[in-house]
Amino acid sequence: MSVLLHISDTHFGTERAGVVDALVRLAAVERPQLLVLSGDITQRARPEQFAAARRLVERIAAPAALVLPGNHDVPLFDIAARALRPYGRYARAFGGNLAPVHESDDLLVLGVNTTRAYRHKHGEISPAQMQATAARLRASHGRKLRIVVTHHPLHVPKSADERNLVRGYAHAARMWASAGADLAMGGHIHLPYVRTVAERVAGLSRPLWVVQAGTAVSHRVRADGGEANSVNFVRYDPVAAPGSCVVEQWDHDAVQDRFRMERRVSLALHRP
Repeated sequence: MSVLLHISDTHFGTERAGVVDALVRLAAVERPQLLVLSGDITQRARPEQFAAARRLVERIAAPAALVLPGNHDVPLFDIAARALRPYGRYARAFGGNLAPVHESDDLLVLGVNTTRAYRHKHGEISPAQMQATAARLRASHGRKLRIVVTHHPLHVPKSADERNLVRGYAHAARMWASAGADLAMGGHIHLPYVRTVAERVAGLSRPLWVVQAGTAVSHRVRADGGEANSVNFVRYDPVAAPGSCVVEQWDHDAVQDRFRMERRVSLALHRP
């Protein structure tokens, strides 16, 4: 079985030290093979904030990590850095590859950078990104769990969040579903949920699930829903259960100072 730990919106610079420690303890128990960090790593793209995020990744000590920038990871007030080296500080901490890939016997995980230096908050997916991701999905065999990771979401359950949908989401969802994607993972809106893209995008050739992570360790949790700090685990066993995967939402319990499982859902996968 492969175990993936999905965290997002750590917003270092606004982190809760106790929650960071609780997350490290959780990872030590669950021992994920892959850590996915889907953006908004820092609050203001400062070097010390990236350094703190890097320390968390090292403390979690998963055998592999796939990290993507979010809109907060592009300098906002340093206009020269934003214009000339928007990902310079990110690259010093996590490398310059903005389309990272993780592939194992069980998993294919493809990162797609949806941030743009010329946008303050909103994200987009270019036609070239859609096509390159689809080509890589098509080249993978059906036994693997195939995941696309973006920072900005392809689907939101609340109408108030529709402005946060990534530009190009409908075309990307249709193309990636047709190419074999099973899950689309992201963050950005600090709200954990699992939904089918078919609720929003018509004409999908096969199921595509959106798995969104909440606020991992920052105090910037959503006030409108009383959301706690939370992370996700994805578990997949292509031998025992090739037609499904399990997604678990783990929330931080401030009283007990630990993460506990809040909900668990089994997702049906399309396996012809």
